[in-house]
Amino acid sequence: MSDTTINVTFGGLSHDLRVGVPYEIEDEEVRRLAAEELREQHNDFDPSALNHYVVDRFNTPQGGRKIYLRPKVPFGA
Repeated sequence: MSDTTINVTFGGLSHDLRVGVPYEIEDEEVRRLAAEELREQHNDFDPSALNHYVVDRFNTPQGGRKIYLRPKVPFGA
């Protein structure tokens, strides 16, 4: 395991959800883990809400790694 954090933007808010996942984790696994944690916070959460989310991976300026799960936007990539 590494010190990678998954950050998800959902409902207009951004949250760090999980630390210690492999940076090379598959996109579908990122969505599954995020859905699992969101379901714990919101009983009525529908995991299919994340189906079309984009998974981005970045190195942080502090030397860490972060995976972002975010909605697609009508501009940019």
